[in-house]
Amino acid sequence: MGRGRVQLRQIENKISRQVTFSKRRTGLLKKAHEISVLCDAEVALIVFSNKGKLFEYSTDSSMERILDRYEQQSNAERQLVPTGSESQGNWSLECPKLMSTIEALQRNLRHFLGEELDPLSLRDLQLLEQQIDTSLKRIRTRKERALQNQNNMLAKKIQLKENEKTQTEHAQCEQQNLSQNSSSFIQPPPATIEFPSLTIGGSFQAIEGANKEAETQPQPSTNTVIPPWMLRHVNR
Repeated sequence: MGRGRVQLRQIENKISRQVTFSKRRTGLLKKAHEISVLCDAEVALIVFSNKGKLFEYSTDSSMERILDRYEQQSNAERQLVPTGSESQGNWSLECPKLMSTIEALQRNLRHFLGEELDPLSLRDLQLLEQQIDTSLKRIRTRKERALQNQNNMLAKKIQLKENEKTQTEHAQCEQQNLSQNSSSFIQPPPATIEFPSLTIGGSFQAIEGANKEAETQPQPSTNTVIPPWMLRHVNR
């Protein structure tokens, strides 16, 4: 009969267990060396006995370099593999939730449009009415806020236009005032002086006429009595 499959279990006898450990350890180290040579692989083997004794093997490269490479590779795999598995698990859980949410939203939309209202109870209809009222209030408030913002923008534009117009008018007034002030400082042309006529004959005639007028005017009468001796000198 052929050899049957041996069931692996701990060897109860300590001596037999120690002998088996030594044999299998030697064979394991030999196999590690063979696979590194035959396949050009980097191999690091670490074995601790049940008493804590260390047995190790590494290829031509040092054990530390192989361990560093192992840590880097294992960390990269741990960052990728669990993330992928977790994301796949999360998506598998989220998909039914999203589908149920979509169905509920579509059903509510049909109810808002007045469709499929027969299965609803009185309580459901009252809740639907409250939701419609709340939605209408929100829409009205949103529109009023938008209109108020538009009015504020128009008022600001009008105020800016009025300010620009006022500034323009003020600048024009200042320019007119400056022009008037500058014209007031201009010197007027010299006034012409009229001199009297230098005609000699005319001047003598004017003097002679003045003397005649003086002679024709009545002389004031005096009651003074002139003494005879004065008359005698006058007649001379």
